[in-house]
Amino acid sequence: MEKSARSPFRSYLWLIFFILVLVWILQTLKGNSTSYSYGQLQNDLIEGKVVGCEITPDTTGKCGYVAVELKNGAVQRVYVTDVNEADNLLRAAGVDPVIKDKAVSTWITNILLPIILLAFVIVFLMSALLGSAQGQSQGSRMLNFGKIRINIINGDGKITFADVAGLKEEKEELSEIVDFLKDPGKYSSLGARIPKGVLLEGAPGTGKTLLAKAVAGEAKVPFLSISGSDFVEMFVGVGASRVRDLFEEAKKRMPCIIFIDEIDAVARRRGTGLGGGHDEREQTLNQLLVEMDGFKENSGIIVMAATNRVDILDPAILRPGRFDRKVTVQRPDVAGREEILKVHARNKKLAEDVNLENIARTTAGFTGADLENLMNEAAIGAARTGSPFITASQIKDAFVKVGMGTEKKSRIISEKEKKITAYHETGHAILFHVLPDVGPVYSISIIPTGVGAAGYTMPLPDRDEMFLSKSKMLQDIMVTLGGRIAEEIIFGDITTGASSDIKKATKEARSMVTKFGMSDNIGVVCYDDDDDEVFIGRDLAHAKSHSEEVAGEIDREVKAIIDDCYKKAKDIILEHQGVLHKCAELLMEKEKIGREEFEALFGVN
Repeated sequence: MEKSARSPFRSYLWLIFFILVLVWILQTLKGNSTSYSYGQLQNDLIEGKVVGCEITPDTTGKCGYVAVELKNGAVQRVYVTDVNEADNLLRAAGVDPVIKDKAVSTWITNILLPIILLAFVIVFLMSALLGSAQGQSQGSRMLNFGKIRINIINGDGKITFADVAGLKEEKEELSEIVDFLKDPGKYSSLGARIPKGVLLEGAPGTGKTLLAKAVAGEAKVPFLSISGSDFVEMFVGVGASRVRDLFEEAKKRMPCIIFIDEIDAVARRRGTGLGGGHDEREQTLNQLLVEMDGFKENSGIIVMAATNRVDILDPAILRPGRFDRKVTVQRPDVAGREEILKVHARNKKLAEDVNLENIARTTAGFTGADLENLMNEAAIGAARTGSPFITASQIKDAFVKVGMGTEKKSRIISEKEKKITAYHETGHAILFHVLPDVGPVYSISIIPTGVGAAGYTMPLPDRDEMFLSKSKMLQDIMVTLGGRIAEEIIFGDITTGASSDIKKATKEARSMVTKFGMSDNIGVVCYDDDDDEVFIGRDLAHAKSHSEEVAGEIDREVKAIIDDCYKKAKDIILEHQGVLHKCAELLMEKEKIGREEFEALFGVN
């Protein structure tokens, strides 16, 4: 702490020293410079203005400085290339010069030496300032690009499996790693080889980093953490140097865990860029492969990495002997979500009407990060309103904010736009309610949101789904088209408000045809060319896997699916046209209604 406090003070001292030296050098150069010329000296001699003179030859004895004293008391200096000629000139004018001893070359002492000194001071000052800036993390080494910036957590056990909720199976799978780090002899005595690397794969926010920290905490070993993007710099060879430095640091702390977050930033499949196989990222990956191969069996170093794009990783890093074990970190189920909510509610004051079990059931598809954000937004909302507790209503508002964005209640819209939005959202809501696999409705609003929508209809998933059925996907398309259908029925016209709905419906229908084999005419064949990879080099050389005839057939099949869903959805909305009018009128009055109010309209239809 004392070193950190004194570093800025030392920097200021160096800066003051540098300024003083710079002023001295400038004064020296200024003193050495003169506008007095040899011609002026000749004129002053002719006019009898010179009363005294000194000649200082340099080491060669040929050149030197002539200093003359004038009658007005001024002293002028002039550099001459021939001191003998100057001496004769002075004596001819009746001035006897004083010849001083030969000095060190005036050019070296008066001009070159100050410049060298200035350069030395600048370099020394830069080194001192750079060393001060890097001193806390990497020592005072100048231009320390090849050293890795590692976040090291000692084996204090502050984060353990008890802090990781909703990932029961994942913790069980990683418990072997913990056991090995605690007692490696038990495995080596039986000839077992513990995995060298563990790859944590899962959607963003599922808790991969937290799970890796918990493994280190349970085993009470050092945790060396770094992001994949920290390896690569603009300087060639820096990434490979940092990889070597990382593993050297790990060897000093065995047993330990190396954790590389977002490893896809450095371990993408080779040969997919425009630069061939010689770019900096690929050299870094090569060094990483070499270092992992260099591990001795049961050396006590385990590499863990996290990614949500395992499909783009280089096959060489996924083979046995490198990342031997792959652990998929799934989105939590309803029981897991309840456990996560309990963890994030520990330090929050909840009102009596808050039921975490109900919140867990209504947040299907949420990750751990989503749930933490939900509770945090609810807490912020409670603090903003001055409430001493977080209520169920505030959690509901946070749910809408997280899912659809902040409602822009201050935005002024015309009555015509409000009416169109009301019927549009009601069209979605009716289909959510009637169709068996997509509902029920959670909330309907015609208040514009922060994501640019004029309103929203939010469903309430009542169960977790591992996969989608064909009927479910068709119903999703029908619901998506419901807003446009309602506009057409009521106004006899259509607006641009359904553009995102049309895009979503088209994408889902195309996936059914090209990816999931859900078209009778196309058959069980995958024609999906989009593998979600963004490699420019591959895209330039990419060729379609099917003919233009097949492409035309796919387009016709996609249109047929959307047309059929449009007709069925329109029939349902026409059947419930009474609810369409009543719900739109209620939305015009209240701007926002919940599930109970909406479902009550079907009872009075």
